[in-house]
Parts: sequence; structure tokens; C-alpha cells
Amino acid sequence: MNVTPIVDDETPLGDQDPPNHVVMVDIQGLRYPVRSALDPSYVHKLARYVDVTMDAASTAVPIGESTKLAVLAALNIADECFRGRDDESRIAAELVEKAGELERLIDAVLNKHST
Repeated sequence: MNVTPIVDDETPLGDQDPPNHVVMVDIQGLRYPVRSALDPSYVHKLARYVDVTMDAASTAVPIGESTKLAVLAALNIADECFRGRDDESRIAAELVEKAGELERLIDAVLNKHST
């Protein structure tokens, strides 16, 4: 029986369960074997994203050397990750603030009707 593991988007790849299969992915015209415990379709999705990001980097800055292109793409992906984390933190802080406002409003209404 072939059991596909559940995708765990919250745990970084390095912290995932030990690899239990190899997924072949294509990035920039080269095939890479990726050992992973993740769902193969998710691994393909990651590889496609890296490929598209490297294409965008090569269009924006035609440096030609694949290592430099990979570093530039990695910097762009890291930037997206950091911006996403900042947005997530900002939204969480806004939710906490709004929950506090709601709590104060509810307390005010309850106090008004209890007297």
C-alpha cells in the first residue's frame, strides 16, 4: 500500500520527517532528485515556484551564470518570506487589538445593563 504523507506547510523542510521517497523535479532545464517526506505534488509545486522565480530573476538581471542566478532567486524568495512573516505579525497584532476593543465594548454594555 502506498501512503502519501500529509503536507505540513507549517514545518520547514529541514524539520520535516525523514525523507521516505525521491521526487524528480525540473528547474531551469535540469532534473534534480529531491528526497522528501512531503507530498510529491507539493515538492513539484515548490520546484515550479523556484523555476519561475529564477526565470524572473534572469529576465530582470541577465547575469547568465546559474549560481549567481540561483543566489538572486534565493534572495527574492527570502524577501517574500520575510515580508509574509511581517504581514502575518502585523495582522495578528491588529486582531489582538480589535479583540481587546470588542472585549471593552462588551464589558461596557454588560455593566450598563447590570446596574
